Amino acid sequence: MAIKQMNGDATTPGGLRILIVGAGIGGLTAAIALRQQGHRVELFERSRFANEIGAAIHLSPNANSILLKLGVDATKFGAVECEALREHTPAGEVSHITPVKQLGAIWRNAWLLVHRAHFHDGLKTTAQAPGKGEPAVLHTASKVVDVDPHNATVTLENGDVIKGDVLIGADGVHSLTREKLSPDVKPYSSGKNAFRFLISRQQALDDPETRSIALDHGAVDMWDGADRRVVIYPCANNDMLNFVCIHPDSLTTSNDGGDSYNQFISKETLLDVYKEFSPQVLKLLGKADPETLRLWPLLDMPTLPTWVEDRMAVLGDAVHPFLPYRASGGAMAIEDAVSLSVMLQRGVTVEEIPERLKLYEKARHERATTVQEMTRESVQFLPPDKSFGMVVYIFGHDEFDHSTQVLREHQWSQITSAYWRQPKVFGPMPGPRQDFLGQNRALKSQSSTFQTASIKFKTSRTLLKNLLPSERYSFIGPGSVARASFSITTLNKMDWLAGGGYRHIGLYIHGVQYKKENGEVVRGTYMPVLFENLADPIVSGREELGMPKLYSAIDVFERHNSYRSQTSWQGAVWGHFELEDLEDDDHSAEKGTVGGEDDEGILVHRYIPKVGQDQKGVAEAEYPVFVPHAQEAKVVPSTVTRVRRTKSAKIEINALGWDALPTLNHVVTRLEEIPIDQILEAKITEGTGVPDVSSAYRLE
Repeated sequence: MAIKQMNGDATTPGGLRILIVGAGIGGLTAAIALRQQGHRVELFERSRFANEIGAAIHLSPNANSILLKLGVDATKFGAVECEALREHTPAGEVSHITPVKQLGAIWRNAWLLVHRAHFHDGLKTTAQAPGKGEPAVLHTASKVVDVDPHNATVTLENGDVIKGDVLIGADGVHSLTREKLSPDVKPYSSGKNAFRFLISRQQALDDPETRSIALDHGAVDMWDGADRRVVIYPCANNDMLNFVCIHPDSLTTSNDGGDSYNQFISKETLLDVYKEFSPQVLKLLGKADPETLRLWPLLDMPTLPTWVEDRMAVLGDAVHPFLPYRASGGAMAIEDAVSLSVMLQRGVTVEEIPERLKLYEKARHERATTVQEMTRESVQFLPPDKSFGMVVYIFGHDEFDHSTQVLREHQWSQITSAYWRQPKVFGPMPGPRQDFLGQNRALKSQSSTFQTASIKFKTSRTLLKNLLPSERYSFIGPGSVARASFSITTLNKMDWLAGGGYRHIGLYIHGVQYKKENGEVVRGTYMPVLFENLADPIVSGREELGMPKLYSAIDVFERHNSYRSQTSWQGAVWGHFELEDLEDDDHSAEKGTVGGEDDEGILVHRYIPKVGQDQKGVAEAEYPVFVPHAQEAKVVPSTVTRVRRTKSAKIEINALGWDALPTLNHVVTRLEEIPIDQILEAKITEGTGVPDVSSAYRLE
């Protein structure tokens, strides 16, 4: 016994080694999709691919969508668009016409009808042709007699053992690979058989009695009896008509027990089964060539308990055979194939294979079994509303998009420290404290830089008290004097902004305390408002930390010994802050905290309103938040590298009215009211290491 070692390092540019048992529609579609993901694919097909006779299939919009994504245009293989669905009684009366092409505007892609052999040849050529990814290798006359899901090996009839990284069973309803998953699950007769054959469309056109059926391009005709049905539709550029004639299996028996496809059957039997149908139908059936007329046993199968085992998965009829209703047999195999390619995306490792195959089953199981049940129900007449509901469910789906989302949500779920905020549907949100994968940015934040210009002043305690959000906030000491600061900070080399930066300016009220319900007191500097000139920190700070952030443009003009900052909203300048005659000073004892105070931390008050017209003024959430300086210094230590001080500083705030500041006037008006009794300190502090405020927590 020869062993051919096919797998290598799965992290190499060659991708995974994938072995596919079976080269039917599902297997070939999987080969095309997987090679495009950068994997090396080999298919093993027991037959030599003698041309199949007498069959066509539907490529519903959901299947066609996938094929087009893979670069497979079935119209190049003679596929024709389904334009109308005409339903007849057995006696030949037209009972209903569905204008499929007119209704097709609700689907992104067309509903196509294609000769199975032509379509198969097209897939086979595409899988092996030069193009995106390494061409698949197809081995015909290579019967697989055994597989090993745990080692991803196949054993051929000649004794060769081929080893890969992934094994895919696409070997049809009588699947060998399925036996490794559920050896006791066997296909069984659905109680129906079907005659299959093709005739040239010209044959029907040349006969006056059958001409009306063949006149219209893209028309699907169905004659429904109590227990039997005839379906005719065109393919091969409208040159051929495909026949599928479904009937009770008690009316036809095969020479080999009814288990295999393409069994010969006599034309006399065909005509006898449908002898009660209209003369026009019988005339059409009579045009069947006895040499190409075949009997097709319609098999069903119980739902498998699992589709995967370790490094092996099955797809298509091997896992869920379909009855020929709802145009779904080939479509579901195509959907399975693209789902596998999504889960086994470029870069996946050998170690991840079992988990990814389970995701494939998760993505496909419910839909495939639901559609399978729909085909069973469709054996009987269904009310139009229910029938259309099935069409909507089947056609209105794109498995590439669906499986991509299943994989994406799985990957998100593996990010244990992911941070979620609006808009949530796009996944975890990166920000100052974490990247998209939830990884802490603290280490990288140590190289960021800050420059803070702060002007501390004496002012009215009674006025500032009006900016405290509740009675639980109060000033620590007595009197009518308070201290506050305006601090303007320029940040740069911010890892979370790809090395960029932004500015913010805040009002800081010093010497404030918050008394908790249990009597505990927390002391700090209270920040009623913080303006920033970039949306990203505003959104992250409001949502993640509860910070009272607003937008304002913040410009800084700095010269040798002077610093000026100007705040504005769309050209309306509302604030001027100046520091003149700056001189360098000893920075060894300087703290890098915002506000520059020797306090415990920063107090802010979070408020989130409820949604709804009747909920105005009602809080969804409201509570105090505290940022302790000591803890912040442990996360991202700040190093002050320079301090410049001055006694010459100026603050000027102008409330410009609602026309100039339509969203900020109420805030700026209150800031303008604050009296500047005396400048206590003015300085510019520079350094490295910008605190990420990850230590913020809810006080109660």
